[in-house]
Amino acid sequence: MTTQQQTRPHAAGRPVRWAADTVAAMREGARLRLDYSARSLWRVDRVIEEIHREGTPYAAVRGVLRGFGAYAGEVIVREGGAEWWATGGEHWVRTVDGRLWDPIDEARRCFGGHGSLRLLCRDALGGFRH
Repeated sequence: MTTQQQTRPHAAGRPVRWAADTVAAMREGARLRLDYSARSLWRVDRVIEEIHREGTPYAAVRGVLRGFGAYAGEVIVREGGAEWWATGGEHWVRTVDGRLWDPIDEARRCFGGHGSLRLLCRDALGGFRH
């Protein structure tokens, strides 16, 4: 058995950091505890909807949305045994069934009123939840 199986792929570096930064920012700034559970994504969807309702310009929340998307990706990775993939500067999550998911783009869609990180996670995990 190699140690490569036990370490995170290089592609995970940035999204893992973005997710951790988002967890810390939500805990400190909004007093919202995110625990990397699929259930917590309901709260994340609500926060994104609230930011949108306030009329915040996309440019002002671009990094925040990236963090929320990375957080959702980490939920999928942790609960479903998925892994991060990176290509051309974009980050994707590959589930054990081989499908690719883009939680960062889904966070942007959620901000636009056309997406849900909770539903993306539900669909990505399907029957693969541990």
